[in-house]
Amino acid sequence: MRTINREQVLAKVGHVVLLMGGSSPEREISLLSGQAVANSLSALGIRTTVIDVGKNIVDELLTAEPDLVVNMLHGQGGEDGVMQGCLDLLQIPYTGSGVLASALAMDKVKSKQIWRQMGLATAPFIKLTDDSDWEGIIVSFDRVVVKPIYGGSSLGIAIVDSAESLERAYEEACEFKQGVMAEKYLDGPEYSTGVLCDELLPTILLETDREFFDFTAKYVDEGTRIVCPAPLSSERMEIAESLVKSAYSALDCSGLARVDFMADAAGEFFLLEVNTVPGMTSHSFVPISAALVGIDFDELVVRILDGKLNG
Repeated sequence: MRTINREQVLAKVGHVVLLMGGSSPEREISLLSGQAVANSLSALGIRTTVIDVGKNIVDELLTAEPDLVVNMLHGQGGEDGVMQGCLDLLQIPYTGSGVLASALAMDKVKSKQIWRQMGLATAPFIKLTDDSDWEGIIVSFDRVVVKPIYGGSSLGIAIVDSAESLERAYEEACEFKQGVMAEKYLDGPEYSTGVLCDELLPTILLETDREFFDFTAKYVDEGTRIVCPAPLSSERMEIAESLVKSAYSALDCSGLARVDFMADAAGEFFLLEVNTVPGMTSHSFVPISAALVGIDFDELVVRILDGKLNG
């Protein structure tokens, strides 16, 4: 990865406000990510104010007068363009993607529609409603993954293979009030690649003994295996990385993001989603991947800052 001037970044960054928490279903993970980054900012000697985002966020931001906002809000209200729009109106620079990219990446249906239009591989999908043809979807897709359209952290996801279980999974996913989609199940390994200002971090292979890589597998199960770098041939890695770069640029992402994708039984890669505010916890993929190329957590944070200051 490119060389950065750490001292220059630290001298230039000024007062940082770190946003975390919020009210989305991913609040607890956001608090963990935010605290890890806050600890790093403090260790780096950066003047930092931490805000657990609530209804008074505008007043708190105006009072704090930050030079830069580091956004560690996961999910709705923080990762979907809402906070980005607020910061733009307040004319406060912030890390990560802008309004449009954040909104598109958060909406799994919209992002997949864009990728499909651009000829990028993504699994067949359909938006679910109360009137969906449950039997017809199973006949068409065979086995399906049901997931909230705007959710993250693998919350509300289920794998089903019957009309009855599909309708039930839909009703359960509706509790997240985020819209629900069904995607054809892919019988292959899952991968994740971090992107930082158009540079790729090593791709990770995710392995779990659970049915799929759900919330528990990501954040709780000690048996989860993260293989980095992913054991792919140079030819297949080139194909995967090209797909990742295209997915990131197609949504006009910037700064740090993470692209998740899977392979089917034949080994062909398919895009799943882009996370524009990826996790920064001890279990998170991006810090693990960065460490493989000699970038420790503090340097990763400096690179995120540098991407905004000098990008």
